[in-house]
Amino acid sequence: MNVSNKYPTAHYRALDAAHHLHPFSDTKSLNAEGARVIVGGQGVWLTDSEGNRILDGMAGLWCVNIGHGRREIAEAVQQQMSEISYYNTFFKTTHPPAVDLAALLAEVAPPHFNRVFFTGSGSESNDTVLRMVRTYWATLGKPDKQVVIARRNAYHGSTVAGASLGGMTPMHKQGGLPIPGIHHIAQPYWFDDGGEMSPEDFGLWAAQELERAIDAIGEDKVAAFIAEPIQGAGGVIIPPATYWPEIKRICDEREILLVADEVICGFGRLGRWFGSEYFGVEPDLMPIAKGLSSGYLPIGGVMVSDKVAAVLMETGDFNHGFTYSAHPVACAAAIANLKIIRDEKLVERVANDIGPYLQKRWLALGDHPLVGEARMVGLMGALELVPAKPSRRRFEGDGKVGLLCRDFSFRNGLVMRAVRDSMILSPPLVISHDEADELIRIATKTLDDTHAELKRQGLMG
Repeated sequence: MNVSNKYPTAHYRALDAAHHLHPFSDTKSLNAEGARVIVGGQGVWLTDSEGNRILDGMAGLWCVNIGHGRREIAEAVQQQMSEISYYNTFFKTTHPPAVDLAALLAEVAPPHFNRVFFTGSGSESNDTVLRMVRTYWATLGKPDKQVVIARRNAYHGSTVAGASLGGMTPMHKQGGLPIPGIHHIAQPYWFDDGGEMSPEDFGLWAAQELERAIDAIGEDKVAAFIAEPIQGAGGVIIPPATYWPEIKRICDEREILLVADEVICGFGRLGRWFGSEYFGVEPDLMPIAKGLSSGYLPIGGVMVSDKVAAVLMETGDFNHGFTYSAHPVACAAAIANLKIIRDEKLVERVANDIGPYLQKRWLALGDHPLVGEARMVGLMGALELVPAKPSRRRFEGDGKVGLLCRDFSFRNGLVMRAVRDSMILSPPLVISHDEADELIRIATKTLDDTHAELKRQGLMG
């Protein structure tokens, strides 16, 4: 893909520093360094303003499942804009893209999901969930069931409700969060928190924290439990095999709703249409976004089970919604995206072809002297960086080694993300075998570079 800059990199960096406040960034240090300027994308590859070709190992921000530069999306968006570029779905009104997308989602979702409430993002979807579960119980004559149980180190968005549902301490240190009515329990992170327990025993213990929390708070006060099938931004935390069956047992026995946050895991990432299907869980609500449109335009939603929808339809007005709920152009992009995923059998490809291929090579990185654990499900993986194997002891310095490794990775031509001292990966579902080989080659060089620098600093062993 040939991309030419209208202006030199320095021009964009100067204007960016003068006017742009970046999300989740130390603006002062970013401006001193200068932002990376991405000017093009094709398939799994990005091009920056200096002409460097970079393998997008994070699919944008967990979202570009079908890869960059798909002409089908551009054509669908252009066609929709030529018909009607915007209209709302308030006031007894709908439009064909909203109807068609809702019907298509009902086709690909588990059978007990036949309705969707549209939003503009995953954060808005989780705000909607909070309103929805409380309204559900109030409609059933149980208005005291308000508490939502979530997990520490979970990520459910950065709006007030989304960040409160999430369990990330740095987010809770700003803005007076979390809001009342949210309770956090342990995450199923064996590598960091498992201690001397086996993964199987730890998985049961972590799941039973939900039961203990329900008993402590009172089942008559608890509205729902929300969790990502695999924690994404928390570090690609794959629960032990015992975890989700025990969560399912608890939710089946208790009068609370189960919410599976599918914003990252949905739309093929784990080799199933939805991550909860991979783990054999039947949630009551599923927040969605990201892979819904592969990030080509902002759109999200909440898949609502028949059980919950039947109650909400007895509520009267559900006084919630957004100007851009079911935006027609975003819906058109999502429809084209889902048809690509379906017609090119990308979900099946992750389950049976590229997923197993990359997993085998990724897990082999666990033999590297810097890696304490390699893990991957579907096309979602992590490497735990440690100073001395087989100990799970961490480096000192609160994630500095992860940032060092991330910078080497970017320099070497691969986008990997650092979470503390873990490196995480989530490439587009269209990545080829040859591109997967190149990804592993760069990841290996990155680990070697990081290991050599840590040895030079005397931090290994």
